Amino acid sequence: MKKDKNSERKNLFQQIFYVSQSYVKENWPSLIVFLCTFIVATAFAFVRVATMASVSSYSIDSYEVGQVADKTIIAGKSLPATTENPISITKGERIIRKGFMITEDEYAKLRVLAESPVYIDYRAFANSLLYLMLIGALYFFLYGETCLGYKIKLKEQITGSVFFLVTYAFAIFSTKLSSFPSNMMIAVLTPGIFFTYLIAILFSQRNAVYFSFLISFSVLNVCESPLLPFFYLLSSTLAASRIVKKISRRIDMLVASFVQCLLNIVFLIIIKIIFNSVAADLFFLLPGVAFNGFISAILCLGFITPIELLLNTASVFRLMDLNDLSTPTLKKLQLNATGTYSHSVMVAHLAEAACSDIGANGLLARVGAYYHDIGKMDNPEYFTENQTGSNIHNEIKPSLSVSIIRSHVKNGLEKARALRLPDRVLDIIAEHHGNQVISYFYNSAKEKDPNVNPADYSYNGNPPTSKESAVVMLADTVEAACRSLDNPSVSRIDKFTQELMDAKVNARQLDNCNLTFKELNIIHSAFVQILAGYYHSRIKYPEQKDPDTGKSEKNPSAEKEEKEEGDKEKENA
Repeated sequence: MKKDKNSERKNLFQQIFYVSQSYVKENWPSLIVFLCTFIVATAFAFVRVATMASVSSYSIDSYEVGQVADKTIIAGKSLPATTENPISITKGERIIRKGFMITEDEYAKLRVLAESPVYIDYRAFANSLLYLMLIGALYFFLYGETCLGYKIKLKEQITGSVFFLVTYAFAIFSTKLSSFPSNMMIAVLTPGIFFTYLIAILFSQRNAVYFSFLISFSVLNVCESPLLPFFYLLSSTLAASRIVKKISRRIDMLVASFVQCLLNIVFLIIIKIIFNSVAADLFFLLPGVAFNGFISAILCLGFITPIELLLNTASVFRLMDLNDLSTPTLKKLQLNATGTYSHSVMVAHLAEAACSDIGANGLLARVGAYYHDIGKMDNPEYFTENQTGSNIHNEIKPSLSVSIIRSHVKNGLEKARALRLPDRVLDIIAEHHGNQVISYFYNSAKEKDPNVNPADYSYNGNPPTSKESAVVMLADTVEAACRSLDNPSVSRIDKFTQELMDAKVNARQLDNCNLTFKELNIIHSAFVQILAGYYHSRIKYPEQKDPDTGKSEKNPSAEKEEKEEGDKEKENA
């Protein structure tokens, strides 16, 4: 029985070891960044403890003469008497005793300990270390794939870590200023709002919200009375992450600066009232927090361009620049592959509308759709939308046709990397065909060889990993197929679109993108609405001539009226 229990424990430990080993192998760069961040934060915490007047994790202001001591404090080292402090302390000496009142001599010795540069309160440092560990655990929880919604990238983690360390350092620095010894000095000096703006614009609003919680909790370890700066920093940074959610132009940041300025003042007054805090420092704090909110947005506007280029992120400003159809690459696509250009523009309309309806990034989908087929510029005549005469694939083998068709994804990625397009746009280009079989050429090859391998006639990419990438895939398929639809009525477009989307689901191309069935129905409705408006049948003008025969074409409704009148005349006759 004991052997069975021992073997079970051994197997359990082995499983834990293997899981931990595989996790470390897969995430070692992120773990190194986290470890470096923790070490630097620990160094900041040590400097804070070494430069503050504290004894046994309490500030000297927490003790007073006549107070009953709640603990016994023993000197950890000997301190000789100096001209400033003529009191000497011997190592191992009992300074105060728990349960007894603190005398004037004992208080003087406590002050010597607290103010001595050679004395470090390691109890306070241990408390800070434990607190940083809790913040680290909170980081792993919030920035895990489950809470964040996607796997955080290394550059995103490095950027957030640097911003956290700078904010933490500023919080420590603000508590050391003797010119204004108030905890709320953090509200004036902290760059938390500025960094929250950058994270929300560069990465995502959810990332910025989590960053707001991390830097706000870090304040709790810095101040002696931390609740006021904690709630102020949390409310102001959360507001900052929300303010920039809908911005689409750089001028919008100027509006955001005034809104943030007003909100900072409101938050400060409300928090002061709630905690019944003294109002003597408001004369300095109100203009200070207002200026902090204003300058944070202005600085963000200046720093966002170099940072987004350095990190190559898909910020709203970068996407707006790429959204311009007059860029050299899109102009070249229009000249070399006119059909592909028209197709890409239509796919962009479909993808943007669908993404906006499901709450995804419509601008990202639009830009990704513009560039998703730039690889077709090299051999435009091999793609149906650019062919005006005979199909060139009828003259070559299916295997050669497939290699040319699927190479446009690889060529597109090479061109996109040369243009330094954002990674999320690169993902759309790489994933817009997934790994599905190119059925037309596969069926042609199968007629000649029944044992043909489907993998040889499939795209080499991966299925979409984001909602935007999946919507572009669906829009690409639906738009291309509807071009060949005869008599594209609304009902036929509706049914045909549903069949095409169901085929993608059955081919497991949407397994990794987190789209729900409800969202698929919304996407389908958006596609049908736009396609029905684009392909609706138009009424022919009276006496409109056929360009081939030169004869006039009659309006169908007019022909119907003429036929009815002719039938009446025959009946009367």
